[in-house]
Amino acid sequence: MDLAFEQADLAFQQEVRAYLDEVLDDELRRKLSQSKNGYVDKEGQVKWHKALAKKGWVAPHWPEEWGGPGWTATQKYIFDVENARLGTPIVSPMGVRMVGPVILAFGTDEQKKKFLPPIYNGDVWWCQGYSEPGAGSDLASLQMKAEDKGDHYLLNGTKIWTTHAQWADWIFCLVRTDATVAKRQNGISFVLVDMHSPGISVKPIVTLDGPIENEQEINQVFFDDVKVPKENRIGEQDKGWTYAKYLLEFERGNTYAPSIKRAIKKIRRIAAAESDGCGGQLIEDAGFRDKINQLEIEATAMEFTELRIFAALSAGQAPGPESSILKCRGSEMQQRVSELVLEAVGVYGHPFIADTFAISNEPRPGSDYAGPAAPAYFNYRKTSIYAGSNEIQRNIIAKLVLGL
Repeated sequence: MDLAFEQADLAFQQEVRAYLDEVLDDELRRKLSQSKNGYVDKEGQVKWHKALAKKGWVAPHWPEEWGGPGWTATQKYIFDVENARLGTPIVSPMGVRMVGPVILAFGTDEQKKKFLPPIYNGDVWWCQGYSEPGAGSDLASLQMKAEDKGDHYLLNGTKIWTTHAQWADWIFCLVRTDATVAKRQNGISFVLVDMHSPGISVKPIVTLDGPIENEQEINQVFFDDVKVPKENRIGEQDKGWTYAKYLLEFERGNTYAPSIKRAIKKIRRIAAAESDGCGGQLIEDAGFRDKINQLEIEATAMEFTELRIFAALSAGQAPGPESSILKCRGSEMQQRVSELVLEAVGVYGHPFIADTFAISNEPRPGSDYAGPAAPAYFNYRKTSIYAGSNEIQRNIIAKLVLGL
């Protein structure tokens, strides 16, 4: 594995750094520093999306005919790393990274023309309708019914844990079009639904973050006799499980190490500023330093694993079960980062600040970084569950690696 970038790649790296640093303005940086869940508000996320779209960088994995930049595997990796190192806002993955690739791979020409340009430009907000009460990691047990009415389906049921559904214009859903099949993965279809359709209602699920509109993350979506034209179905009826699995490849394809290493640097800065309770600084405490150092060692090991995957992709190979390995380790390390931040801020993590994005004349208890520490800690309990729980990922690893 050759880890040295060629001269052209180094020039590209400098271009990416310069542009990201230019468009990441002070307001976005402030909101990012106060984020409880890794997102900023909708206005900030759309602003960042459009900044990348203007440069032609918002959809690195899309083909050039639909706006993709035509990057090599090396350039895609460099772009991901530079975003992680700078800590840029999350581009909502629901459109560009999830439903977009499914439409590109399995949609009709008419569907591509209708849906892809507004996804690319950030003009339409999407959310994901997969999980249901009782059908999360065991997604194949979903029950939301889509009754065939000739030229349309009639949807009844509910979807849960729906990220940013309150902002969404459209939702892509897995629905049950045949309940008589013996194998649960059969009889599922993949449909695109206008969130403004009659019969759709959204109920927020209030978490410990608090019911703040700009920071509200998850919701439950109810469907009551919702009409969906059949022209909004992706691919064949009852074949939606195939498209769902394809989408999950993009949902789990993350680079973890650079962002975790950036977070470790932040923890060191916090520990250097906070007291150890004995007259010194926390960074001087050998036990706390050991926790940071161990996490950094593991982040470095993960970085080399990611580089091996990157090298395989550059050589035209498929990564295989490595994506599940990274998902397990990466999500657990994200949780440990949030644990160390909360430990470092100590008692200043106790006061509840409902709206961390707000600017107030009233001074906060402790430093600004303390405000989102506890909410982020609780929020990051989810990382080992979403996109397929780590228990499910370990089953995949056991099957593909160990042959169990």
